[in-house]
Amino acid sequence: MGHKHETIVKPFSDVHNKNGTVLATLLHDPTVEGLDVALYMDGSASMENEYGPRGILAKIGGVRNQVEPQMQWMLEYLATKDKDGVLRVVYWATGDGSQIEVVGDLTGTDAKNYKFPGPQYYGKGTVMLPVLRDYVQYIRTQQEKGAQRGLAVIITDSQIYDAKDVRAYSQQVAKEIEGGRLPKLNFVLVGVGEHVDEEQMEQICHEEYPGIGHLWCHRIADRMEEMAELVAVLVDETMTVAQGGTIYDDKGNVIKRYETRLPAVLEFNVPPGCTAFTLEIAGQKFTQPIPDEDHHDDDDDDDDDDDHHQLNQPQRKSGGHGHGH
Repeated sequence: MGHKHETIVKPFSDVHNKNGTVLATLLHDPTVEGLDVALYMDGSASMENEYGPRGILAKIGGVRNQVEPQMQWMLEYLATKDKDGVLRVVYWATGDGSQIEVVGDLTGTDAKNYKFPGPQYYGKGTVMLPVLRDYVQYIRTQQEKGAQRGLAVIITDSQIYDAKDVRAYSQQVAKEIEGGRLPKLNFVLVGVGEHVDEEQMEQICHEEYPGIGHLWCHRIADRMEEMAELVAVLVDETMTVAQGGTIYDDKGNVIKRYETRLPAVLEFNVPPGCTAFTLEIAGQKFTQPIPDEDHHDDDDDDDDDDDHHQLNQPQRKSGGHGHGH
């Protein structure tokens, strides 16, 4: 195997070397210690078909749950961004449409073992304000445990009933962030399917707040199967470092500069014989030894590499939709 996993230095989660081209995946944004992530999944009645039948019907119906594999994928992926690899997972728009059902605090490493059959009570509407209230309350408790930044990923397949309330509450949240009473927060909104109101999403997401900029960003997936990878693309774009960074080789020469932002996966070439590289960012330096080369004739290694790309670099399908930055 070409990996020396024991030599991976934080903030990196994975480093590959192929013929002098290094792919280094960041575990989290190195200037943002303490990111706390939550995932809110639409539980309104219009989602019922996507979750598929439950109980005995699920065994004989042959209709598969389209949401579950996407939820597992997102949980595994988003956990790589979270400070402790544990996500708050919640169904929203349940009951009368304004209720939430907390699934629990789930670990990314166990993602494949979790079942997501849908909420107990599918909602009669899609009311989003309770999601924001829940996340803000949650991040307040996490602040006491060291959370320094928050990210809430919200999935919906329908028009939002209370967009005005959401915008008003967002202004309140922005004021609290600016006043230092809340950590910096981001909301990632992903719409799925043809019943989403894109104009409404843009109104929410395009809003800029004094001293904060954008709180929200969004995209629309045409199909449920595209949902997880769109979330990953948006999160990568949102969780980037504004001031960029610089990569040096082991002799202190600059190999690559990221002028405006640092992506989640860094790709650069190192000179022959180079044994380590250093990432400098916001005055901090992180030196990472370069592992032995990955060899194509090693089947196990290629499989590992495929998994790595699947998890960290989802294919960028924009589906023709703009994103609400």
